[in-house]
Amino acid sequence: MSEYLPEGKLISEQENINIIHSLKLLEEAKNSEKILEAKAIVCDSSHNLIVDLGGIKGIIPREEGVIGIKDGSVRDIAVISRVNRPICFVVTDITEAPNGEPVVMLSREKAQRKCLDAYISGLRCGDIVPARITHLESFGAFADIGCGIIALMPIDTISVSRIEHPRERFTVGMDIKAVIKSIENGRISLSHKELLGTWEENAEKFCAGETVSGIVRSVENYGAFVELSPNLAGLAETKEGVCVGDQVSVYIKSIIPEKMKIKLIIIDVFDYKYNPTSPEYYCSSDHIDRFVYSPENCKKRVETLFKP
Repeated sequence: MSEYLPEGKLISEQENINIIHSLKLLEEAKNSEKILEAKAIVCDSSHNLIVDLGGIKGIIPREEGVIGIKDGSVRDIAVISRVNRPICFVVTDITEAPNGEPVVMLSREKAQRKCLDAYISGLRCGDIVPARITHLESFGAFADIGCGIIALMPIDTISVSRIEHPRERFTVGMDIKAVIKSIENGRISLSHKELLGTWEENAEKFCAGETVSGIVRSVENYGAFVELSPNLAGLAETKEGVCVGDQVSVYIKSIIPEKMKIKLIIIDVFDYKYNPTSPEYYCSSDHIDRFVYSPENCKKRVETLFKP
């Protein structure tokens, strides 16, 4: 398994477990600068992180807690917030405390720089990478794409069907796939909707005459747009009392690929509670240059181009 993964992915690997419980193996890991993971259990008053190495004390000094902490471009909250979470690091030294107990000095910053140099610097637009959701804001989702290095996924790139907040799709800690959308001045932006299938791939799951569930995403004077899947919505006839965010049962009147339209009738309305599940992905490759959402015989063309 690659060591350049989102934090939390290595911690349960048997090799990682074996190493952090053995001084001899920790010494070998120091010499090879191998990236390891364990849980940060305390952030002391000087903002040094204490890491649980299975009975062996590990310390990440504040200035080694994250890239940018030394020059002040990153605030201490980036270190404090790691308590009770898996954290990646390389071993920098093994010493003894005054009582003779071993103390292992660690650096997360060096692990992140290694990840940047060996992995992230080689990423290109269109590359598909594993990611883990770290926090959600109204404007988008932040995801760890390797060793705690964070990239933003703007809300309009999460799915074709528009949502009001990323929490409708994701939960913190969810493992997903993402596409590298842009790289500018070292900042990486992610996209997601291109992995959730084309209009036709999603429409194939439904048939005219069926009654299925959906979520109302917008209400206009000519009807309500109802999401049938994250990358597919249909237009329903207006029904009194229907609001954005309602869960509904809808009858599928017709599916028209050449117009990229699905006509619906709302049968019933229910309260909707967010319960995001792992996304269903239609792309199994590790890179895409372009994504064509619209059907081939549709006059309207909807596509994404990933420029080198």
